[in-house]
Amino acid sequence: MIVTIDGPAGSGKSTTAKRAAARLGYVYLDTGAMYRAVALGFLRVGASATPTGAEAVLPSLEVDVQHQDDTMQVFLGDEAVTDRIRTAEVGRIVSDISTLAPVREYMVEQQRRIGRAQADRHGGVVLDGRDTGTVVFPEAPVKIFLVADIDERARRRLQEYEAAGEEVTLEEVRTEIEERDRQDRTRDIAPLRRADDAIIFDTTDCTIREQVDFVADRVKAQNARGT
Repeated sequence: MIVTIDGPAGSGKSTTAKRAAARLGYVYLDTGAMYRAVALGFLRVGASATPTGAEAVLPSLEVDVQHQDDTMQVFLGDEAVTDRIRTAEVGRIVSDISTLAPVREYMVEQQRRIGRAQADRHGGVVLDGRDTGTVVFPEAPVKIFLVADIDERARRRLQEYEAAGEEVTLEEVRTEIEERDRQDRTRDIAPLRRADDAIIFDTTDCTIREQVDFVADRVKAQNARGT
């Protein structure tokens, strides 16, 4: 079973997908984290967010995902970078990096490879991102599109930065999210949009438990139909 959860930044995709996977006995694949790993790779070599920069970085970049003790770990080569990719510095450039055609082609290939392997091994995988239901796995039997109010999304993202020791203001985070929304929705390649058969769910006033319940109920209903 492949389950996709898409939506804009701060809508609750990662937390919901992670906990829904645990509830269902599946594994979680955070595609956004994989893009952040690529962005970190660009930063480390000082490459520009251009096709030329991508051509210089991608041949030597190895992004992989491993599940250790039910936790997803992101690797650049042999280095675990799960904690290093959640910084404001990475957040500021990841959207520019993710719009590059060479990067998206590379990442979609990796996400399909890893997603199918994990689904076969564990019985199911829950992916979250911005194009997992439209581009990566358009054939997924369960697709969900999360939305939330911009102010609530900014508050959530600020909490993530503060937890990582980053000193940013709520207004800075709100501006970052607004710009990320604009870039994600208007980019030429795989723009953020709801798949025609994806179910919309507004998480603004929902608890995490309610969000997880929503996903789990949809998966159970799909399994009951035997498809």
